[in-house]
Amino acid sequence: MFLTKAKVGQTVNIVKIEGKEKNRRFLFSLGCFEGESITLISILGGNYIINIKEGRYAIDESLAKSIIID
Repeated sequence: MFLTKAKVGQTVNIVKIEGKEKNRRFLFSLGCFEGESITLISILGGNYIINIKEGRYAIDESLAKSIIID
């Protein structure tokens, strides 16, 4: 299931990161990698506000679709 299908406030685990190498490296720099917990805080204007570890980030829908969750 993609991160775009998660509900606001839901905490899930990342199973896999798909997509182009550039996008995968960017997500990895945010701390987004396999086995990590991620919380969907909100969806604002097509951007997904996520919480990874101690940080909050806004990613667009295409990046959110590259994150496979359980």
